[in-house]
Amino acid sequence: MTLDLLLVAALLWTAVQSLATPNLFRGVVLFIVFGLFMALVWVRLHAADIALAEAAIGAGLTGALLLNGVGHLRAKQQSTLP
Repeated sequence: MTLDLLLVAALLWTAVQSLATPNLFRGVVLFIVFGLFMALVWVRLHAADIALAEAAIGAGLTGALLLNGVGHLRAKQQSTLP
């Protein structure tokens, strides 16, 4: 029960922080952390197949693509600066 409440609090905190931060890199990292917490929630609900999909696709693949996009944005911003 306590672990479940901690997971809910962690999910809410990471969701709000990832949406509210002005720093794109920090927002993406918090999104990845949210995906990993969500995978833990699915494990607690005895849905291991969904947890594996969430960790692989939600946190892993999507997080890597978003980090790549942030890297490209930073490179473009630095190349356009005088």
